[in-house]
Amino acid sequence: MNQFLFGIFPYIALTILAVGSIARYERDPFTWKSKSSQLLRRRQLMVGSVLFHVGVLVIFFGHLFGLLVPVEIYEALGVTPQAKALMAGIGGGIAGVIALIGGLLLAHRRLMDPRVRATSSFWDTAILLLLILQLLLGLISVPVSLSNLAEGEVVLFMNWAFGIFTFDPKAASYIEHVNIIFKLHIILGLIIFILFPFTRLVHMLSAPVRYLWRPYQVVRTRRRKA
Repeated sequence: MNQFLFGIFPYIALTILAVGSIARYERDPFTWKSKSSQLLRRRQLMVGSVLFHVGVLVIFFGHLFGLLVPVEIYEALGVTPQAKALMAGIGGGIAGVIALIGGLLLAHRRLMDPRVRATSSFWDTAILLLLILQLLLGLISVPVSLSNLAEGEVVLFMNWAFGIFTFDPKAASYIEHVNIIFKLHIILGLIIFILFPFTRLVHMLSAPVRYLWRPYQVVRTRRRKA
């Protein structure tokens, strides 16, 4: 089971992510959008969206560089595995809290506002709740990680992630004995990858660089004639 979940399942998830996203863009390009509901309720969306996206972007790039940069590069820079785990725990924890607050604001708005709820699909709500759950698992894993700095667990996750992208058949064995919280965090992350092409998350791929400074859509009320 460990081999399937962490040695085979990642390839299934990444394949569905890539093929599904390409297929959706080719077959249903007009559904490739964030489906903004700013017109229905703006203020809470603004605050929640900024907090959520800033936190998630920091977490995403932290995971990207933290897991896929070879250990040797960190060692050449004089960064020990313990120091890297400490920085990741503190930085990721802060970003996770920010993203979680934003996600909860967005979830409250989507679930409690009748107009927003009426225009939301099942997957609009489901993927947001899954992301919030993923953030909670990540935050729970922070104290677990910080309590095991001396064991260098962070190197195991780096070896696993690097092993997946280099087709290392032993990749799953590197994290076989880590805490169950980390395993749940990884599994849910892979499930989100699978669901990615079928939800509004695809808008992240449209212009990932310009997205950082894209303007909000301008909504003006129509004045009634006297």
